[in-house]
Amino acid sequence: MYAKLVQDARENIKDVVIKTPLLHSPVFSNLSGNEVYLKCENLQVTGAYKIRGALNKIRSLSEEEKEKGVVCSSAGNHAQGVAYAATLSHVNSTIVMPETTPYLKVQSTKDFGGNVVLHGSCYDDAFQEASRIEKENGATFLHPFNDPDVIYGQGTVGLEILEDIPNLDVILCPIGGGGLISGVALYAKSINPNIKVIGVQAEGANAMYRSFKSGTLTSLDKVDTIAEGIAVKTPGSLTFSYIRDYVDDIITVKDSTIVDSLLILTEKHKLLAETSGAASLAALKKLNFKGKKVAAIISGGNIDMLTLSALIRSGLVSRGRLFCFTIELPNTPGELLEVSKILSSINANVVNLDHNQFKARNRFKNVLLEVTVETNGPEHIHLIKNTFEECGYFITQLY
Repeated sequence: MYAKLVQDARENIKDVVIKTPLLHSPVFSNLSGNEVYLKCENLQVTGAYKIRGALNKIRSLSEEEKEKGVVCSSAGNHAQGVAYAATLSHVNSTIVMPETTPYLKVQSTKDFGGNVVLHGSCYDDAFQEASRIEKENGATFLHPFNDPDVIYGQGTVGLEILEDIPNLDVILCPIGGGGLISGVALYAKSINPNIKVIGVQAEGANAMYRSFKSGTLTSLDKVDTIAEGIAVKTPGSLTFSYIRDYVDDIITVKDSTIVDSLLILTEKHKLLAETSGAASLAALKKLNFKGKKVAAIISGGNIDMLTLSALIRSGLVSRGRLFCFTIELPNTPGELLEVSKILSSINANVVNLDHNQFKARNRFKNVLLEVTVETNGPEHIHLIKNTFEECGYFITQLY
């Protein structure tokens, strides 16, 4: 039954939705000991899988419902998916977003044709305003995950995966509210009851993980993760029932592992993902099996460039690719040149250098030199420290 509903959804949206590539990853295969394939929903229309469920829902509405328009509350991919799907269907859409939503996300939603209303300081405030608009105008509220038509639309991701690799063993899927994994699991288990469907949540936003383990729908007082796209306090009641019955396990991952996986994806595959989109990749090292065919869903690629820049820098530091240190030097000619010669001799490329007399402990005789260098990893950093020490310099590591 569920397979047919997902297949019908696919027919309903196939003229718009891209069948995204399923790419083999030698890098993540080697890291995990499994044959890993990447389902690239970051290459989807609007940059994320959300267009699938939004378009299926809107096209399933009656003509009367379409005339009254649709409304949703979101600060992320659901907003853009609903706006674009509604515009394609000639339906008016109102998207309520928190006032704190970054400008680029607001503008992208407007560019897709959504009527953006900024309200409140968080998602809950935006949801309340969207509910008011729903009642006042008679518009249809489009829930981001707790809706059957949305779930079946998201399930087309699983349909495409199994079209490409029918004998797949495992699907890894990020979980926020649970719409994507519900649709994927409903379809996958209908086609092959032996396939394993495993969800992934950030440790700081693990409401569905707690619900799954306890057997009772559980909410969080707060969420704390860089993966804002899956940072959901209260998962859906409908999605929870599907996950409880059709999902095999849920894994939680650290933010640092998500960042590391995002960097590997960018550096080795030249693919850009948002933090929530890289969550499934972060779970690969935590799998308790080897030699299986595993599809990891990269759910979206809508990441702000400033955020990306900060994450790249943080990731480079954690992987020992950037090293920042200070040296207090005598304020005499030639000292800076000597430091440069040492760095050059051990192939440490200078990224940034600050030569400041007033930061030194003895600012009348010394200067404090702060140096950031690009390195090849922890062993290279160890070499830099030892070389300076052998040359009579004492360095203090900042990061």
